[in-house]
Amino acid sequence: MFLRRNDIIQHVQISGPPNATPLLLIHSLGTCQHVWDPQIDTLSRSFRVIRPDLRGHGLSDVTPGPYSIEGLAADMLALLDGLGIARAHVAGLSIGGMVAQAMAVVAPERVGALILVDTAMVIPPANLWRERAATVRANGMEAVADAVLARWTTPGFAGNPAALGLRAMLLRTAPEGYAAAAEAIAAADLSAATARLTNPTLILVGAQDQATPPAAAEAMRDAIAGARLAVIADAAHIATIEQPEAITAAIAGFLTPDIVDYYEAGMAVRRQVLGDAHVDRAGAAITDFDRAFQHFITRTAWGSVWASPALDRRTRSLLTLAMMAALGHHEEFKLHIRASRNTGTSAADIAEMLIQVGVYAGIPAANSAVRVAKETYKEMDA
Repeated sequence: MFLRRNDIIQHVQISGPPNATPLLLIHSLGTCQHVWDPQIDTLSRSFRVIRPDLRGHGLSDVTPGPYSIEGLAADMLALLDGLGIARAHVAGLSIGGMVAQAMAVVAPERVGALILVDTAMVIPPANLWRERAATVRANGMEAVADAVLARWTTPGFAGNPAALGLRAMLLRTAPEGYAAAAEAIAAADLSAATARLTNPTLILVGAQDQATPPAAAEAMRDAIAGARLAVIADAAHIATIEQPEAITAAIAGFLTPDIVDYYEAGMAVRRQVLGDAHVDRAGAAITDFDRAFQHFITRTAWGSVWASPALDRRTRSLLTLAMMAALGHHEEFKLHIRASRNTGTSAADIAEMLIQVGVYAGIPAANSAVRVAKETYKEMDA
């Protein structure tokens, strides 16, 4: 999708349940949102994943430089505003990690957890970035491609199709967008500002990253109170592509830690899926007679099953609806039809699922469920 924010048209892709916790992924210099492609299937099961193209990159507008890290952070905050998102976890790769730090500095209430991947508080030498900016403005992206790509992945990965995809991303980047963002890196030193951050922070770095080496990651860890650091083996600067499973597992594990209180976890998921209004009404109706039963449902069905990231919420929604239709539990079926708008489950998905119910559970059960679904959609549209 495209949004007009600040002075540009921003391109953004969104995946995952619409009512899930937002997770903003910010790409690196000379790439685009697709540098996060390997992480999407897993992360979008539990999060509303937002992937923009930075100013001057991908399909977003290219404006004349110079840019600044703070200005790029303002673009990201404006994007969240345009999507109606008050607060999001933010993950950033390389310059994206610098932008993420700046977002947390200028708007700490807007940023939940920080995931800083192959980035730093300052990326010297400044003259390197200014020279690259001048080179691409004069001669295009091809003039720097070999030097850039040599630092993005380890030598053994260079012939991998994914590495060739990185080359394609780089060559398709607008020279002015690359140059202006490179100048932003040259001018940036976030050391003092980042030291004030208190967000829960995970820092990931490729063991062979030359651009933002492990020493720079260690400096960030030491600057941010409570930050965790993990070094990714056999990876250089674009670890999201070179070691996708390790990066995905680290991010998912950090943002979805082992559940300690299944009731609290279940209540959070129950609100995300069923909506605050329904949960508040249900809570107000609880008496001593059913208090233990309601606690049991929240702890087990929602805290143990729905809170698990093993299946995405659309899949869980369809499974629940199919079973409720097959068993003729129409009150619960209607409840989950209403909840489907929070799980990314479309009416077309449910219509197809009911055909399957007709085949495997019988036409009478499916026919009754179709009637209830149509009535429920009519009420929801009204």
